Amino acid sequence: MNLLPKMIIPFGLTLLGAVHSGAAEVPKQPSDIKIEVGIGTRNQAPLVLVAGLDFRSLDFRVQGMGMHYGENDFWASIRGSLLWTCFSELPFKFDVGIGAGYEYAEAPNKMHQAINNANKKKYVYPFNYKEELDISMEMWVHMYGLYTQISVPFYQFKDHDAQNVLWGVGFTYTL
Repeated sequence: MNLLPKMIIPFGLTLLGAVHSGAAEVPKQPSDIKIEVGIGTRNQAPLVLVAGLDFRSLDFRVQGMGMHYGENDFWASIRGSLLWTCFSELPFKFDVGIGAGYEYAEAPNKMHQAINNANKKKYVYPFNYKEELDISMEMWVHMYGLYTQISVPFYQFKDHDAQNVLWGVGFTYTL
C-alpha cells in the first residue's frame, strides 16, 4: 500500500495552518516604500500601463504602451514623472511635480490616399502623424485609486500637431 499520499495531505494542511496562524501574530510594520500599478488613458494614447514607486512622499511613476496595427497605423507613448505627494495617508491625495514624455502616432488618411491615387503620384503623405517630446509640469489627483492627470508642457523638443495641455485618467492600485 502506498501511504505516502495519505500522509502528505494532512501534514501539508497542518503546516499551512501553522504558518498562517503564525503570520497572523506578527505585527506588520508600515513600509516606507509602496508600489503602484494601474491602467489608464491619455489624450495622446488610448491605453497606458502605469507603474509607480512611492518613497514616503516622493513618487516616481512611469506610464506607457504602444500598438501596431499595420503600416502607417500605430502609436507609442512613454512618460515618466517625479512627484511630491500631499495628504498621502488620506483616500484623497494630490501630487505635483515634473514629467517628461515622448509620444508618436500615425494613422491612415483616406483623403490623402485618394488624392495620390487620382494623380497616380505621391503628392501628400498617405497618413497623418503626431509627435511630441516634452518636459512638463504635472499634477495628479487621486481618490480611492481613481486618478486624473494634467500635464502642461513648458519645453517641447519636438512638436508636430501636439496638444497644449495633456491629460490622463485611470485607476491605480497600491501594493
